[in-house]
Amino acid sequence: MSGVWGAGGPRCQAALAVLASLCRARPPPLGLDVETCRSFELQPPERSPSAADAGTSVSLLALVVIVCGVALVAVFLFLFWKLCWMPWRNKEASSPSSANPPLEALQSPSSRGNMADKLKDPSTLGFLEAAVKISHTSPDIPAEVQMSVKEHIMRHTRLQRQTTEPASSTRHTSFKRHLPRQMHVSSVDYGNELPPAAEQPTSIGRIKPELYKQKSVDGEEAKSEAAKSCGKINFSLRYDYESETLIVRILKAFDLPAKDFCGSSDPYVKIYLLPDRKCKLQTRVHRKTLNPTFDENFHFPVPYEELADRKLHLSVFDFDRFSRHDMIGEVILDNLFEASDLSRETSIWKDIQYATSESVDLGEIMFSLCYLPTAGRLTLTVIKCRNLKAMDITGYSDPYVKVSLLCDGRRLKKKKTTIKKNTLNPVYNEAIIFDIPPENMDQVSLLISVMDYDRVGHNEIIGVCRVGINAEGLGRDHWNEMLAYPRKPIAHWHSLVEVKKSFKEGNPRL
Repeated sequence: MSGVWGAGGPRCQAALAVLASLCRARPPPLGLDVETCRSFELQPPERSPSAADAGTSVSLLALVVIVCGVALVAVFLFLFWKLCWMPWRNKEASSPSSANPPLEALQSPSSRGNMADKLKDPSTLGFLEAAVKISHTSPDIPAEVQMSVKEHIMRHTRLQRQTTEPASSTRHTSFKRHLPRQMHVSSVDYGNELPPAAEQPTSIGRIKPELYKQKSVDGEEAKSEAAKSCGKINFSLRYDYESETLIVRILKAFDLPAKDFCGSSDPYVKIYLLPDRKCKLQTRVHRKTLNPTFDENFHFPVPYEELADRKLHLSVFDFDRFSRHDMIGEVILDNLFEASDLSRETSIWKDIQYATSESVDLGEIMFSLCYLPTAGRLTLTVIKCRNLKAMDITGYSDPYVKVSLLCDGRRLKKKKTTIKKNTLNPVYNEAIIFDIPPENMDQVSLLISVMDYDRVGHNEIIGVCRVGINAEGLGRDHWNEMLAYPRKPIAHWHSLVEVKKSFKEGNPRL
């Protein structure tokens, strides 16, 4: 009974409810005082413990749902920022001419090979594993977005590797700046790359401009004329020690080309002992023959000590009575001691070289070349010149030497020596230095120009010579010898030629 009528029993609660309804009636029933009802109404009714527990559970469940929803929204926003916003912003920041390959290039076989090679890096694998996990948990991410993520990771890795590459020498910066765009030297990559055979692109389907170059008609004609036989000439040399005279005997010529309409020629020979062109001797003219016999002696007074610096020049002409004489060819004997010591008469046969005009002796220049591969420094030392052509009225010249560094016909740099006044045999002994990286030595050449200084007007070119891998004759041999013996000065005499004969490809700007 105590449990039913207790403070929390059901009957007690029902009694309290009846009493509350009676107090709310107006007027209150007999036996109920107004003060008693007011004090009873001020007491709060007690709630059922079951209803309070149910309200607390509902509020906690709502709070958990809200927290989970906010967490899911935050995860979604983070994935969207990582996968979509960051690659899009990087693409917008990069210019169209950027060196980064497009999506199609990334999907090519060669790019796949490079990517597979770069994936060997442990740091790169860590990034890619995270990206793969994200793609597995988010199957709705498109393939383009996944490729953008990989591209961003690769670019980040490449930038990290480039920061560890060695910087090139600052002395070669100016040289690389002047190089053509296709010849700029890239920095050395010490990373794991594909073998050289795999890096070389195939030439199938590629246009080769050199196949479409139109060959010069004049060049073909000159080659055909040069290949044409101009015959041979027979002469002998002997030196008379008593009179200090060089005796040149022109014996005969054989198989000369026909210059007249009748199928014959009227040949004769001019003889010079260079560098002196003032003393010119000449044989008689032999009419209508292609195999003349001259048998004439010519005397040149010259000391024996100077014979080593002299050259014998024979020019064969066809005589024309009413027009200019036609030149058949020429023979130049650089070394008079080629056959013997000239103490006795020695017969010499030489092929007549094709020529349209007499060669002019412009003189010679002596210089040395020395290359230091470790420092990338090329030193050209101009030593002296001899027997230069007189350019002034006084019979002398004011020569100086200008050296130009060329690359594909373009002049990159030029340097000069001092001017030597009133001389045809100047002595300089001046060094000229160029900074050239070792990897560019096969792409450059040097043009050595001997100039005559004029106070009024333009300076005149006496003659030029060229040295380099693409030069001809002694110029190429001198360059190769310098490369074969680094850190050692190699000196040679070079004959000066006219500007139009110094290059095959054409004349650069002087």
